Amino acid sequence: MSTESSTNHDPCTREVSVEVPADVVARETESVVQNYQKLARLPGFRKGKVPITVVRSRFAGDIRGEVIERLVPRYFREEVEKQKLEPVSQPQVTDLHIKEGEPMRFKATFEVLPPIEVTGYQELRAEKTDTNISEEEVTAELNNLRERRAVFTPVEDRALADGDFADVSFTSTPKEEGGKPVPVNDVLVHIGGPDTVKEFSENLRGARAGEERTFDVAYPEDFNDPRLAGKTVEYKVEVKAIKQKSLPELNDDFAKSLGDFEDLETVKQRIREGLESEKKHRAEHEAKEKLMDELVRRNEFPVPESMVEHQIDLRLERGLRALAAQGLSAEHMKKMDLPRLRAGQRDAAVKEVKASLILEKIAEAEKIEVSDEEVGKEIDALARQTKQSSEEIRSRLTRDGALDKIRNRIRNEKALDFLYRRSA
Repeated sequence: MSTESSTNHDPCTREVSVEVPADVVARETESVVQNYQKLARLPGFRKGKVPITVVRSRFAGDIRGEVIERLVPRYFREEVEKQKLEPVSQPQVTDLHIKEGEPMRFKATFEVLPPIEVTGYQELRAEKTDTNISEEEVTAELNNLRERRAVFTPVEDRALADGDFADVSFTSTPKEEGGKPVPVNDVLVHIGGPDTVKEFSENLRGARAGEERTFDVAYPEDFNDPRLAGKTVEYKVEVKAIKQKSLPELNDDFAKSLGDFEDLETVKQRIREGLESEKKHRAEHEAKEKLMDELVRRNEFPVPESMVEHQIDLRLERGLRALAAQGLSAEHMKKMDLPRLRAGQRDAAVKEVKASLILEKIAEAEKIEVSDEEVGKEIDALARQTKQSSEEIRSRLTRDGALDKIRNRIRNEKALDFLYRRSA
């Protein structure tokens, strides 16, 4: 087997030319032909009794394809191992030559990681963020608790006014070809509320219980619900009742109604502790993001296109799942401009791939390792989330070759924690 390796202008691309000896090709071909002879069913011949010459002629294309499938991956793998190359993409095979009595020749192009030398992480310093909780923040959270325990009382003999809540049922019909009416029952509309679509407040203000109002709402293109964005919808609304909201008083009785609390001060202390924990977690997350932004800025290197494309796939998959959870239909997703969406994800994907490679190098330099126990805890967590046994999860991950990915992710997280603790 004779080979050569070359590097194109792209530092992440390698190409090898491989030659498989003629006698190896002949033996492999003979093995495949014999298998076909055992299984071949042709008119006029019993199973396993078809002459070799007939088998070779009748199944020539299939035999050639199977020989290629057997030899190309094996000799490609041997060659990259010999040259100590580590492909990060599937090889693209070109210039394939296979002819009876001659060596098989082919070229394979693939991507590898470029040389990466991470510098400048030792002197990084994380920004310090104030994580103290103000009285105003505690009061705001208390008010949120009051809002969740609000009581809505019916009001008789008057029309809807700002501040009231209209108990309504309505039918919404998109004003487009094929738009189908959608009935919705028992919705509270806050008249004049900051989060209420203004057309609802404008058209329901002054209405009485039992009255109906019909009006259109033209939603902007950037409306937060993708099912409505850019559409005009006709609403037929029936006001079933007018209600006023009353909030519980902030006192010890309210505190006791929330759970195992002796008084209002105990609730405030619990709220403060929870807000402090959230703020510290958020501050740590933001600090880590800034550290990685700075490391990516300081360390410039090319990244394999296959890794970028894979990261774009992951980002799009997460985004589409989120849209589906919001109610966006498969029909709407099919109409999306995927090439434009992919282009819009590219810069972020490149940054994420670079950040991951940088963390791998830091973990290597600082001898950060992941124990089997840590991997086991991650598997146990996945088992709890999916309501499967840990053994089932481990078996599937092993079968899919995903255990190493989990180990690498944990290692990168530990490397980032190491950076954060050092910089703080």
